[in-house]
Amino acid sequence: MELFPYTRLVVVGTTSSGKSTLAERLSQKLSLDFIELDALHWRPGWVEAPNEEFRALVDKATRAPGWVVAGNYKIVRDIIWPRAEAVLWLDYPFWTVFWRLTFRTFRRWWNQELLWGTNRESLWLHFKLWSDESLWRWLFKTYWRRKREFPQLFALPEHQHLRIYRFETPKQTEEWLASWSPKSPEFGRSLETSDSM
Repeated sequence: MELFPYTRLVVVGTTSSGKSTLAERLSQKLSLDFIELDALHWRPGWVEAPNEEFRALVDKATRAPGWVVAGNYKIVRDIIWPRAEAVLWLDYPFWTVFWRLTFRTFRRWWNQELLWGTNRESLWLHFKLWSDESLWRWLFKTYWRRKREFPQLFALPEHQHLRIYRFETPKQTEEWLASWSPKSPEFGRSLETSDSM
């Protein structure tokens, strides 16, 4: 059996599914660059980077020989996915993601965690459920759309080169991670039919 052959990976999923956490763990385990799209997108004061600047940063980062990208940004998908070799889709149940988001939001606010420059979590913004600034609203708005969208994207001819790994629970993801090491061939096992698109 061969060792895991992929060195350019993308981790996708709805907000708070754990994309960045998994991508960072994979990057450390495989000695690859960790690319967090949120970190390239957000400027101090929660100002979004101009599209062309964002695309240029992503283009530069993904020209490296090996990396793990965390994020779903549509505006840079045409840069990342053609260069990627595999996509890991965190397709967790809604309430799993909802409680993860709730816990993460309160933890970041309580600890005043520094996010991407000088940004910190604001509870008030997330309680504005009528606004897209609220990640709870964003979750409700995008969760089911992502479940429809990703299989359609994976089926496109231009994405047929990608190896797709689909994880339906955090436990499944953890078991998969625990089943291999960089020196073990077990990492190369992909999930079939119900677990993979």
